[in-house]
Amino acid sequence: MSEQPTLETERLRLRAFAAADAPAVQHLAGDRAIAEMTLHVPHPYTLDMAEGWIGTHAEQFDNGAAAVFAIVRREDDTVIGAMGLKIESDDSRAELGYWIGLPFWGRGYCTEAARAVLDYGFRDRGLRRVHATHFCRNPASGRVMEKIGMSHEGTLRQHVCKWGEFEDVKVYGILREEFENPQGNSRLGSRSA
Repeated sequence: MSEQPTLETERLRLRAFAAADAPAVQHLAGDRAIAEMTLHVPHPYTLDMAEGWIGTHAEQFDNGAAAVFAIVRREDDTVIGAMGLKIESDDSRAELGYWIGLPFWGRGYCTEAARAVLDYGFRDRGLRRVHATHFCRNPASGRVMEKIGMSHEGTLRQHVCKWGEFEDVKVYGILREEFENPQGNSRLGSRSA
């Protein structure tokens, strides 16, 4: 594969993580509020974990398994979160996953970044479908999925175990033609962040 691209939006730059980003990742993802709302972020989250996680990205991108982006504010180059696609090439689909650091919640950054990553997945990677899930107790994540045009496809009861508790998760999905033709996708409505 070629080098991972950098995606630009009005306020954000989405780029490959660098080793130098590990302290910011550890600080942001180390907040219990992030771990509490994500399946795979542990708590506590150490610097070694952040370094190890970042260290997996290049190989995953090279072999086509994933594209993980650092979400960075363009105005000051601050890392504010992560967003990526876990790609299933044989089925031309991917799972969208993300987290935004607590100090940056409620500003529309996640929605803005997700639109750019969907565009990349459909246009550059040739995906047919992207899906995402969120814990039912995290409706804010579901609102992001709705804003980017995803449709609620169902609820998986007691589907995953987080910290010894079984969690219900909601599943959302979007097809390439729905993303490319938002007028035909009733989920989009307003495209405001």
